[in-house]
Amino acid sequence: MPPVVPPSVAVVIDPGDDAVHTHTALAAHHPPSGRITLHPGPGTTSETGLAHDLLAALGKPPLLPGRFPAGRQPAWEAATAWITALPVTRLTVLRAHRLTARRTKRLLQLRTLTGIHLTLVCHRPHLPAALHQALLTADYCVTADFQAARRHYYGTTALVPQLVDQPARPANRWLTLPVLDRLVSYDSPAPCTAPCAPPAITFRHRPPPAPLTQQTAREVARRLAAVTAHPRLAAALAAASFTGASFQQLATARPGDYDDAAAALALHDRARYTDGCATHRVPPWACVFLKAAVCFARLAPGQDQNLLAGPHDRTHLLRVAEAARLRPPQPPAGQRTGRIQWDWRERKEAQCYDAMLTRHQIPPSS
Repeated sequence: MPPVVPPSVAVVIDPGDDAVHTHTALAAHHPPSGRITLHPGPGTTSETGLAHDLLAALGKPPLLPGRFPAGRQPAWEAATAWITALPVTRLTVLRAHRLTARRTKRLLQLRTLTGIHLTLVCHRPHLPAALHQALLTADYCVTADFQAARRHYYGTTALVPQLVDQPARPANRWLTLPVLDRLVSYDSPAPCTAPCAPPAITFRHRPPPAPLTQQTAREVARRLAAVTAHPRLAAALAAASFTGASFQQLATARPGDYDDAAAALALHDRARYTDGCATHRVPPWACVFLKAAVCFARLAPGQDQNLLAGPHDRTHLLRVAEAARLRPPQPPAGQRTGRIQWDWRERKEAQCYDAMLTRHQIPPSS
C-alpha cells in the first residue's frame, strides 16, 4: 500500500485542561461524517491497547477473532484498513500528553498510510519530552487558540452540529437470508494457481441468488460493520450475501480478485463444482467491506494470501454471522435443535438424493 502525502499534524495546547476542549472534541466524533475522536483508555501504555481503543472508536469490537502468527493480533492493520475504506478523514486524539513515543509513532504511521488529518490534544502548557521526540521527524503545527482547535476537530468547512438524541434501536432480530443457504456446502472448489480473469457469472447449475432488498442490504451492512473488527470476515459475509457462494469458494479469492474500479469480485472453481471461475458484480453497499479486506491483506501479508477467508476461518465466520444474527433458512419449528443449522439445505438435498436412489434401486434376483 503506497504511502500518501498527509497534512501537517495539528498539536493543540490546552494548558489549563479546560473541559471545553474535551467536550468539543468528543462532540465532533461522528464516523459517518469521517470524524473520529479517540480518548485513550487510562492506565494503558501498549501500542496494541491504543489500536483497540481506535477500533472501538470506529464502532468495532476491539478484539479480532482467529489465530494469528506469533500470537500477535493485527489490530493496527485492521484499524488502518477500516479508516482507508470508510473513509475516515480526521482523527483527534485526546490526552496526547500521556502518549509514549512509540504510541505516537504508531499514530504517525497511521497518518502516513491513510493520509488522515491527525490532531493531538496536549492538556499541558508544554509538549512533554516523549511527544516532542516523536514529532521531531513529522511536519506539525502548534496552536493554543480554541477556535483554531475546533476547526481541526471538525474541519474548516464543517459546521458544528447540534447534538440530537438518537432514537433507540430495536433489539436485533434474526435476519433469514436464503442467499446464505450454501455458505456451508459440500463442494470443494480450488483456487487458480495461474493468472485467471474469469467472465461474468452465468448460473448454469443453480438459480441466481435473489438480490437483497435495499432495506435488508442496509441492515446487513450495519450489522457487519458493528459485529467484527476483522475486515476479511466482514467482507466474506458481505460477499456471501450477494454471490450465494460457499465458504470453500469464498476462500479461493485473492487480493487481486477484487477490482474496485469495476466493483467486481472474481471467485474460482477450477474443477467446476458449481459454475466455474466467474466474476460477480459487487453492490455499492458491499464495496466498503471489500476495500477494507484488500487493504488488510496488503498490510498483513503474513496472515496468508486469502482475501475473504482462510481454510481455518470457517468456525470464526459462522460465529460472526450468528453474532450479527444472520442465518440461512432453518428447518420447520418441530425439527429445530435450538442451534443454527447451517447445513440444513445440504442435508435435505442429500436425503432426497438417497431416497431417489432407493426408489430406483433394482431388487436382487431371486
